[in-house]
Amino acid sequence: MSGISKLFKGKSSSSSSSSSKSKHHRSRGGPSPQEAIHKLRETEEMLTKKQDYLEKRIEQELMIAKKHGTKNKRAALQALKRKKRLEQQLTQIDGTLSTIEFQREALENSHTNTEVLKNMGYAAKAMKKVHENMDLNKIDDLMQDITEQQDVAQEISNAISGPFGETFDEDELLAELEELEQEDLEDNMKSMGGLPSVPSSRLPSVPSGHRATTKRRVEEEDDMRMLQSWAT
Repeated sequence: MSGISKLFKGKSSSSSSSSSKSKHHRSRGGPSPQEAIHKLRETEEMLTKKQDYLEKRIEQELMIAKKHGTKNKRAALQALKRKKRLEQQLTQIDGTLSTIEFQREALENSHTNTEVLKNMGYAAKAMKKVHENMDLNKIDDLMQDITEQQDVAQEISNAISGPFGETFDEDELLAELEELEQEDLEDNMKSMGGLPSVPSSRLPSVPSGHRATTKRRVEEEDDMRMLQSWAT
């Protein structure tokens, strides 16, 4: 019994440990976009510092090679070899930085697009919720009621602003006024003894040159009056 119980205990403990490991693995999951972008930036900073270091080393090895020159050929060649290896490392880092930068930018764009789509979906849900309580038929009926009430209001305004009381024909009143003026004119003529007699003799004609001079003088006087009015 003790051996069997130990066997089952071992199995249960091993199964519990494996299940806890799987749960721990599921809880970890993958990194978030912010975490991945942060890690890529850290890697870029590290490689940039490495670039600066390699460039300084290359300059040092070049100075060593120039220093020895033909005097110590072996030391100069060793310095040039080290310089070549450092230049190869620098070229590899340049390529790695380009790849990391491309990956970071792609990840940032993906994250931005995800956030944009998420916000657009949120706004679409909000708009849908607002429109749930709207009925197009009710909106049409409401607009029709508004139009009818506006027409009623216009009719009321026209009725209020119209003339109140008796209305007369304006043409009849003008005709009556003309008759009164004609009667008044006839009365005045009678009181003056009738119309004056027209002379039978022909009036003397005015020379055409004199008429032109008089017309020009009148026009000049009109121009002077106009200039005086502008000056004042």
